Amino acid sequence: MARDRGLDLVEVAPNAMPPVCRLMDYGKFRYEQSRKERESRRNQHVVELKEVRVRPKIDDHDLETKGRQAARFLDGGDKVKLTVLFRGREMAHPDIGKSLLDQLAEQLREHGTVEQPPRMEGRAMIMFMAPLKAKGAASDQDRTKEGNRGREQSAAQEDENP
Repeated sequence: MARDRGLDLVEVAPNAMPPVCRLMDYGKFRYEQSRKERESRRNQHVVELKEVRVRPKIDDHDLETKGRQAARFLDGGDKVKLTVLFRGREMAHPDIGKSLLDQLAEQLREHGTVEQPPRMEGRAMIMFMAPLKAKGAASDQDRTKEGNRGREQSAAQEDENP
């Protein structure tokens, strides 16, 4: 039957009783599978871990700048590792580092959530933040819509002005 129709006989479930076969164009099937795979890879976003380092003696404005940098990472869909590095006598005051990380967490509340609270690791105090799910997906869709809208408007203008 397969030869008469110009198709391939493909064994779908060899372990079933009786074995299940299907008549299909195997080349077309493989091509469609590779296209679906390529499309799913294109829509994928790999979450990276970005790090923002600060020192205990950081000034308020510098801390705000570091916070904006972390917010940009979180809005981009990446996780952020906030690190306070201690040297020498600064090690005696971990409360300063904890307050800095709490201040950053408060500043970044609308961009992400605290995944892991502050904890000491050697000479550094670290805290992890994860991006908000809905915000990252919405911002990607908004950018796509804005890009499409811009193209539509320019196309409309070209139609009006020949």
